[in-house]
Amino acid sequence: MLDPISLGAIGAVLGAVGSGMANEAGKWAWESAGGLVRRIAGREVPAPTTPGQLDDVARLVHERVHGDPQLAQAWAQFARGVRAPGTGSRDRRPTLPTAPHFFTDRRQALKLLDKEASRAFAGRPRRALLHGPEGIGTSALAVHWGWRQTARFPDGQLYADLRALAPEAVLGTLLRGLGVPDGEIPPAVADRADLFRRCLADRRLLVVLDHARSAAQVQPLLTSAPDVFTIVVTRQPLVGLDALRVPVGPLERRDAVRLLTDLVGKPALAQARTALPTVLERCAGSPYALRAAAPRLAETQAGATSESDPVQTAAEDSYRLLTPAAARLYRLAGLRDWPALDAPAAARAAGIDPTEAAGLLDELTDALLLDRTDSGRHRYRPAVRAHAERTAAAVDGVAGCSAAVARTVEGYRDLAVGAARAALPESWRAPLADSPVTFPDRGAAVAGLVAEAPNLVQAVRAAEEFRDQDTVVLLCQALWPLQLKAGHHEMLLPALRTGARTADEHFPDTRVAGALHAQLAHTLTELRRWDEAEPETLAAARAERAAGHICGHASAVEFLGLLRLRQWRFQEAYDRFDEACRILDGIGPDDEGAADLPRARALLERHRGRALRGLGRREEAAERLGLALRFFRDTGEAYNTARTLTDLAETHLDDGSTAAALPLIDEALAALAREHAEYHVARLRVLRERCVTPE
Repeated sequence: MLDPISLGAIGAVLGAVGSGMANEAGKWAWESAGGLVRRIAGREVPAPTTPGQLDDVARLVHERVHGDPQLAQAWAQFARGVRAPGTGSRDRRPTLPTAPHFFTDRRQALKLLDKEASRAFAGRPRRALLHGPEGIGTSALAVHWGWRQTARFPDGQLYADLRALAPEAVLGTLLRGLGVPDGEIPPAVADRADLFRRCLADRRLLVVLDHARSAAQVQPLLTSAPDVFTIVVTRQPLVGLDALRVPVGPLERRDAVRLLTDLVGKPALAQARTALPTVLERCAGSPYALRAAAPRLAETQAGATSESDPVQTAAEDSYRLLTPAAARLYRLAGLRDWPALDAPAAARAAGIDPTEAAGLLDELTDALLLDRTDSGRHRYRPAVRAHAERTAAAVDGVAGCSAAVARTVEGYRDLAVGAARAALPESWRAPLADSPVTFPDRGAAVAGLVAEAPNLVQAVRAAEEFRDQDTVVLLCQALWPLQLKAGHHEMLLPALRTGARTADEHFPDTRVAGALHAQLAHTLTELRRWDEAEPETLAAARAERAAGHICGHASAVEFLGLLRLRQWRFQEAYDRFDEACRILDGIGPDDEGAADLPRARALLERHRGRALRGLGRREEAAERLGLALRFFRDTGEAYNTARTLTDLAETHLDDGSTAAALPLIDEALAALAREHAEYHVARLRVLRERCVTPE
């Protein structure tokens, strides 16, 4: 067994605590680690933010605990309660998307994939790069090959669509596919990549990374595990990616005819023999174009086309056969790259009823002008959307296109504002605007925001391009419940940056600017970008103070204190919480926020107790935490009661008083019985074990 006070073990514990900060229990463990490191070092030690800094802290702890048995025991006790984020469920066997029913040719490419997958490892990771132009069938080839090789990969086949996603978002998708719960997925991309590699270390697995754009996007997703085969699918060869290149070109004429025969049958192909040469010429060996042409073989007309790309040629041919209503929806819904288009959004784009839009979306899907996503929504292929956008400009004009995008963005704004107000009805951070969209309860509202998150980010981009500053800030303010309740920080970060920038330019020194800087600071903190979070927090405080918004000013200063806790700067954290209390003193009995003062002060008392615990001033910490606990018990706030009980129990454990800690832990567990706070419960069980297990 590894010595818990060896340098390697200490570094591993610090690394595990740092990468496990995706949930409240992980953040508490990080805070506890900071207090213990301060006690061991006898001075303040800044929280490490890089691997090198973490190694420095580990060496410092290692040196000190080897000279002090009491400190060594304290570290060993802490280390026993730390575990690395989960490595996924072995019961879950991820699978690829459905393979195409008809598949033709690609014999050479399949042989190359077979050879790469079966070659001796010899320290060289098994990787292949499938590349070819859009619509040529690279994705279908990867999926088809994967389904033929299920026996080779008994632990499953992972698939991720990299379109418009940052590496950290893709890693989140892959980790969830492996069965890692959201609460155990680290916030930082480096920690996610490390966890992903640990999950794959001893598995026999296929990983398909579809629609890759660059080697930099792919690099964090690669593993050197000997029994993992990674297939990267892209349009162009990626410079800098060490992988076997497998080019995918147009189908030969005989294979194109074979695919058409499979799709429509010999009798139908015989009836269309006059049109067949034209079809084959226009499709140029593109499997997508051939599939799109199959239902309309007899209708294909000879003649020149303005398109040089067979995918856009196919889109134009399919478009000409649409009903006028479907053609209009196709054009107007394709003006923006909505990640997941549903009937209400398409209806807003076209200005029609959602029921009618649903039927038209089915028509477009049948014509292969839209792809259906796993969630049942729809998405355009890039080349097809380019055709739709260009056609809309010619047919509908600038005014018609602008109105369609504006209607769609307005719909997302109403949905987001309605969801935010339903999710946090008591919060002054929720947007004040009215919305016709309602939700039955908080859970449904948060679920609605989660489902629309990628589209909301796209809506922010569209509103910024249209210079609709009011909609930009409303949409961003409405993201607050999503940040607070569901995370997704890596996805929301670009939109929040846009919101803060827009607020500074058009709404300086207002509550709106303060709120948006605070939201951006929150997400940057959760992503462990602490150096970036600090100026945003200070900007929030300045704007709220200038606006005369006392609650917002105090909240921004409080948030700076919470950031200092993360950074293990406990005295500064305590000072900021004190400052926030003084700011709240400026609220009179009839002023805005007066009703919220008791709860706000109770939260600050809890935070002050946490800072005092980090400073080693445990008696004062227990006093502050006791004040907060009385309020939360009296008001029946089960979750905050449990959080405060946990802080108080850990304060007693720091003193070695298991007898005082145990009843607090049991009360916290009882308080959380109906709260579904799995990670907090897991943390409490570790603490309880520490109380009842003899040393």
